[in-house]
Parts: sequence; C-alpha cells; structure tokens
Amino acid sequence: MDPAGAADPSVPPNPLTHLSLQDRSEMQLQSEADRRSLPGTWTRSSPEHTTILRGGVGRCLQQQCEQTVRILHAKVAQKSYGNEKRFFCPPPCVYLSGPGWRVKPGQDQAHQAGETGPTVCGYMGLDSASGSAAETQKLNFEQQPDSREFGCAKTLYISDADKRKHFRLVLRLVLRGGRELGTFHSRLIKVISKPSQKKQSLKNTDLCISSGSKVSLFNRLRSQTVSTRYLSVEDGAFVASARQWAAFTLHLADGHSSQGDFPPREGYVRYGSLVQLVCTVTGITLPPMIIRKVAKQCALLDVDEPISQLHKCAFQFPGSPPGGGGTYLCLATEKVVQFQASPCPKEANRALLNDSSCWTIIGTESVEFSFSTSLACTLQPVTPVPLISTLELSGGGDVATLELHGENFHAGLKVWFGDVEAETMYSPRSLVCVVPDVAAFCSDWRWLRAPITIPMSLVRADGLFYPSAFSFTYTPEYSVRPGHPGVPEPATDADGLLESIHQEFTRTNFHLFIQT
Repeated sequence: MDPAGAADPSVPPNPLTHLSLQDRSEMQLQSEADRRSLPGTWTRSSPEHTTILRGGVGRCLQQQCEQTVRILHAKVAQKSYGNEKRFFCPPPCVYLSGPGWRVKPGQDQAHQAGETGPTVCGYMGLDSASGSAAETQKLNFEQQPDSREFGCAKTLYISDADKRKHFRLVLRLVLRGGRELGTFHSRLIKVISKPSQKKQSLKNTDLCISSGSKVSLFNRLRSQTVSTRYLSVEDGAFVASARQWAAFTLHLADGHSSQGDFPPREGYVRYGSLVQLVCTVTGITLPPMIIRKVAKQCALLDVDEPISQLHKCAFQFPGSPPGGGGTYLCLATEKVVQFQASPCPKEANRALLNDSSCWTIIGTESVEFSFSTSLACTLQPVTPVPLISTLELSGGGDVATLELHGENFHAGLKVWFGDVEAETMYSPRSLVCVVPDVAAFCSDWRWLRAPITIPMSLVRADGLFYPSAFSFTYTPEYSVRPGHPGVPEPATDADGLLESIHQEFTRTNFHLFIQT
C-alpha cells in the first residue's frame, strides 16, 4: 500500500532494480567501490553489540514501548509592555503519550520509599531564559481520560525588554529523583506588538492564515483573561473548555473566489469563505461555515480581505433566510451552541452578535519527539531527539543508499530497518545508509508475490531507541516458482521468446519504494 503523495509503483520515475543476480565476489567489489566513492566514514556496531541490540529493537517494535513528548503552541506571541503581562494565548501545553511512560523508572525503589505522585515533572520557559525560577514555569502533569499526561504553562509572556522578533520555548523534563530526561525545543514563534488591523498584501504574508493550516479559537468575554474559553473536543463532542485547547485544521470547503490581490490559488483564507474545522487529534469536524470579520460586536457581511493572526471573527452557518441576521457558532458556558443574530438596523451588511459568538483566531504549531529508554543503559538525557523529515533514495542494483534529512543528527546514530542495522555514514546535514538486502527480512525472497514493508528507526550508540513514522517497502515486480502451474510455456515465435527472456530477466526484480 502506497501512501498519498508516494510514487506510482506501476510507473516509477527512475526504477531502482535488482535486474540480475551477480556473482558474490562481483557484488562485494561493487559494494566496496560504491562506498569508497561516498564522503565520510561508513560505520557499523560490533557484531556482539548488534546481536544484543537486535533482540531489544525487535521487542520495541513489537511492544511499541515508545515515549512521546508533544509540544503545542501558538505561531505568534503578543509582546507585553511596561508592567503588563500578556500571557501567551492559547497557553503552551505539553502532552506525554505512549506505553513507555507507564513503565515507571525506579518504580520498585519508589514504592519502597513510599513515594507517590507523578514520575516526571517539567519546566518551561523562553530559550533566552537563564533558568531561574522567576523565568520558567513548573508544569504539573495530570492524567487524561485517554491515558495521556497533560501539562500547561499559563503564565508565560515576553516583555518589551526582549528585542527579538522570534524565539522558541524550552521544555525541561526531570524524572523523580532528579535525573534529567532531556531538554526539548518548540518551533519558532513570531513576536508581534498587536494584532494587525491593516489589510494584508502578498508582500507580507507572515500573519495570514492559509487553507490547510492549524488554528486555535478562543473566546474572551468582556476582554477578561479569567473568562477565556477555548474551542476543544471532549468525549466526541465540541466544547468550550476553560482548561484545554485543541488545534484544528482550517480547510476551504469549496472553490470560493473573490477579487483582489489574494488569488484563490495562493490558498489564503479570506472572510466570506466557506470553511471547515477538523480536529487534528480526533478528526471530528464541524459543518461547513462562512467565516466573517467582527468589528464592534458586528459580523461584517461584505468584507472579503484575508484573515490575519489574532483577528476577531465569527462563523455563520450557511442557509440563513434572507433578511435575517443568520445563525452563528456560539458558546454557552461549556457547551457549543448556535446563536441567532439579528440584522443591524443602521447598516444592511452587518449582523448584531453577542460576546459569546465572537472568536479570536490564531495559528498553531506542534512538534513531537519520540524515544524509548527500554534498551539504553545510560543516565544521559535522551535529547537531542533526531527528527526525520524526508528520505532520498539513490543507486540501484546490489547497492542502494538512503539519505535521511532532518534535525538533530549526530555521529552516534545508526539507521535500522526493522531489527537489521544498516551501515551508516554521518554528515552535518544528513545520515546516509546502505539499504539492507531484502534477503535479511525474507529467506524466500526470490518468490515473493507481495510487498514487504519494514519500519525505520534510529538507535543511539548507548542503545537509546528513536522510532520514526517512516518505513521502507520492497515491492516484487513478478515472481513465480519454477514448475509452478503459473509458469508460461516456452514460446516458439520471436516475440514470444523475447517475452520469455524478459520475464526471466525480471524474475527477481525489486522496485524499492519509500513510504511514510
């Protein structure tokens, strides 16, 4: 099965195939020549170390004992001036998920000592913070109904003394007993002084919101921070939560177009567009709605300018009767309901709203770090956690190499295909590995009739396991056992002979595909 966006297996752009079986000495010479032509040094763990790791990696893949740290935050942050403190909204939050967190380190010792409570705590601040208690906030993780641990930093802000235009959040996780698990960084956050009231142009799209991007919606009654509620999803229903917020994918629901300097092909969402909100965690959606600009508690029905970060907006359900104010998405305490607006008596292109149907929209980012400490015999932090972004396949025949692009790579990492370690070379910008022969995963590989998909992961020198969302697929083009009823009879004419030769030539032909 090929994922969306993967190459069509039937028409590979550059087929990488094992067209014939070479003599073993010839294969070895070719392999050594190819390796000498690549810069850097190819490395592989010692056989003893590999044997020890192989069983552990296999167990990690089977039992899925990874631990995941997910940081959610807004794309922009409003600067505080003077003595005011504009806390980040929505507040940055952290989710800890995965079966590995339930394997409590030092559980026996903790039980003997009579200790109770969470086994990990966090500290979050800005990347320029000195680490003092005044500049970081402690996160106390609470278990959610879905078994995830949740923590939130509600009082973080950036002062006007900080002149940076961008910054990152820093999360430090510490295990019970004081051992540091690692330091994790967020995506870049843009600093703004206040929401832009100017009409956006193509020359400055930093604050615009495009179709397919992630957003958060919150409502603040009478501009009071304590009354802030966030659109979220709980138990399969949309709610207005005072405690947790959710990220939604904002999609243009149709081919709505409008005149101006933002053509629809650019993908930027404009007021008056029909949009749909999809929860990024549960996949639950709200019905298509028309997004409207809000000014002085009125929905502006004739505005089609691009939406910008931290704008006030409203969501109108389509199909409202002519002459009426329309029905809008609204909150009632913790419930999400519909509000019937009334037409503005002074201006025909406006609808009167209440406070609870006015939402603030802001783009969001998230970053995920996955690892497993079950193999590692070390007290060193798990960070930096390597993040794979793309794969690039090169070569063919006996030797194919795979280049991994991403972040936080270092010379102590090895690439693994399933429970098979690959020879790996490190460069400052990537990891390059030799693709293992398919025989390592299937002894009867010559007669395969179905693809083999192998999960990919990275393993640190001390045994720390980093799973990934990527896998590698070996796909047979054609294979059939000799003497099998499906073997075609030898052809007598020239065309038939050529076809027979072609089938024999491609009998062990494998196209190599990458999928995520």
